[in-house]
Amino acid sequence: QVLLVESGGGLVQAGDSLRLSCATSGRTWNRDAMAWFRYAPGKEREFVAGIIWNDARTIYADSVKGRFSISRDNAKNTVYLQMNSLKPEDTAVYYCAVDRDTLLIFTARTMYEYWGQGTQVTVSS
Repeated sequence: QVLLVESGGGLVQAGDSLRLSCATSGRTWNRDAMAWFRYAPGKEREFVAGIIWNDARTIYADSVKGRFSISRDNAKNTVYLQMNSLKPEDTAVYYCAVDRDTLLIFTARTMYEYWGQGTQVTVSS
């Protein structure tokens, strides 16, 4: 069993930055992929960024490339999402998720077995 707890969300203005954290408990393995998704009302849950624990390979959605950065701290079992130059369209609930024993980063939410409870990010214009 893997538990995920997100934190770091809040209300900011356009152009500001936020850093989200996802603390994991329970066993994790180097072959796991961690990802951030977001969900805004009226939209599908959207892949944002993903990372492999083992070698820190990353991928990003086109909508956040150059503005967001995903990283992990193996010692703390924590994944981060640094969000810069935030826009109102980034407003959503952000979730972290784990895909066990994969070494691949999938963008489809159905591939992820464990999810956190989400943290709200609101960007005002």
